[in-house]
Amino acid sequence: MMISLGIDFGTSGARAVAIDATGKTLAEAKHIFTGAELATTPAQWQTGLFCLLEQLPLELRQKIEAIAIDGTSSTVLLCDATGNPIVTPLLYNDDRGIAVMETLRAIAPPHHVAIGATSSLAKLLWWQKACRGAQLCAPTETYFLHQADWLGFLLHGQLGVSDYHNALKLGYDVERLCYPDWLLKLPALPNLPQVLTPGAPVGEVTAEVRSRFGLPQGCVVRAGTTDSIAAFLASGANSPGEAVTSLGSTLVLKLLSQTRVEDARFGIYSHRLGDLWLTGGASNTGGAVLRHFFTDAELETLSGQIDPNYESPLDYYPLLKAGDRFPINDPHLPPRLEPRPENPVEFLHGLLESMARIETRGYQLLQQLGATPLRCIYTAGGGAKNAVWSQIRARHLCVPVAQSAHAEAAYGTALLAQMSC
Repeated sequence: MMISLGIDFGTSGARAVAIDATGKTLAEAKHIFTGAELATTPAQWQTGLFCLLEQLPLELRQKIEAIAIDGTSSTVLLCDATGNPIVTPLLYNDDRGIAVMETLRAIAPPHHVAIGATSSLAKLLWWQKACRGAQLCAPTETYFLHQADWLGFLLHGQLGVSDYHNALKLGYDVERLCYPDWLLKLPALPNLPQVLTPGAPVGEVTAEVRSRFGLPQGCVVRAGTTDSIAAFLASGANSPGEAVTSLGSTLVLKLLSQTRVEDARFGIYSHRLGDLWLTGGASNTGGAVLRHFFTDAELETLSGQIDPNYESPLDYYPLLKAGDRFPINDPHLPPRLEPRPENPVEFLHGLLESMARIETRGYQLLQQLGATPLRCIYTAGGGAKNAVWSQIRARHLCVPVAQSAHAEAAYGTALLAQMSC
């Protein structure tokens, strides 16, 4: 029996899903990061990865033929030649790249996806500026990796391999499948990863990993993807006009389109997905804002008291700090959370309503710029469980809104590993 394993690293924890050749889920595992600082350290990522493997039954591990890993987009780190991290990673939402935006605009083509304060390339340029050409960024000594790249390295041992989903915001050309000349001409570049098609074989797990976890001879690690694309793959969406909204810590929109849409002015970019394009963007609004004000129990109780057919008059732009990426790409955009009513039900209603407006504005913008017209939306992430929020969103979006076929992004990553077997 062929078993494929998908591993998903999100902002709050890591999950694994093992499936058979028919797509049936055979086992699941999860590891929650506790404490704000723990999800930021490679040591904790490694602990999470190994804990997930250890949780799976040994009998199942012995039959795993393929593994793929997804990570948060534009979470990056620098490593030495042995794969040891030499700086604290910069996470997906780290916007210190604001300091190098002038340089970024000067070197990248107009409206390029890499032109953004949180892009992988912005973080690389920030590191270059911070180390001023010191040993930290010496090309022969340093490797630039994404989170999924480094986690894959822990299993297959081949340093410096990525996929073109993770590499998009580094500046990789996903149409020509190469790094562009304008990027390669930059001085003092670290070793950039070799970029493969998501799901392509990278290599077998190392003898040490195979022995430690009871994996079989020939178990292959495949090039991964980002967490939001993994969520899309898990949803069941597969036709142009179908979309997935991931309601996690952030709000991520993905619309499957026959045409490529990309415009950094609005934080819009397109991932290659076979012969189609997965176009969309990510907003900093979402579940992290809700959890800042309410516990999970409060969210459930208060949501039940909201009439989803009634439109809240409160007009917010819910952010925890200044700055958003999409549909308004402005690192200085201020949060708007006033006026705040005394009734928590009214406040929550206003937040959910305002997030639905942001989502609707995002999909409208994608279509205005040439994406395939929206036909239906699948919902992934923790917010998908909130039926009232779904009804509010459907009222604004005016298309069918349904839960994804599979809730876990790790299921989509398992499909990615399986599709290439």
